[in-house]
Amino acid sequence: MKKKEKSNAVIALNRQARHDYQLMETFEAGLVLMGWEVKSLRQKKVQLMDSYVLLKNGEAWLIGTHITALSTASTHVETDPRRDRKLLLKSRELAKLFGETQQAGLTCICTQLVWKRHLVKAIICLAKGKKDFDKRASSKQKDWDIQKRRLLKQQV
Repeated sequence: MKKKEKSNAVIALNRQARHDYQLMETFEAGLVLMGWEVKSLRQKKVQLMDSYVLLKNGEAWLIGTHITALSTASTHVETDPRRDRKLLLKSRELAKLFGETQQAGLTCICTQLVWKRHLVKAIICLAKGKKDFDKRASSKQKDWDIQKRRLLKQQV
């Protein structure tokens, strides 16, 4: 009996994105990867901290994602952990992303990498940058929500 992987199992999260940006709309994109990268993703050797999506020439590229090569990776393959990776999106989605980033001044970031059956998908979001006072207000709101839950739990 084979051990099944969970569908939509999270490989990596970009937690800093929720703090720095107000996330608007989410898209799911495929990734063009090499074999050694897939092996590294299975071992969760990836960082999304400084990654973003660059839209140019009618294509979307994932920039700044660091996938560490395994020591057991093939010796004849030259690995570049920070190489640009192409994102696979439908033309309608690409057009929407281009329009929103050009006109509305939004940015496009990668928030997480997930397994979808045997494929790796990047969850990308249209986002608006937060100012410092927005970050403080959201952290205060988060603290208040935690405190509220504690109070409700004590009353019950």
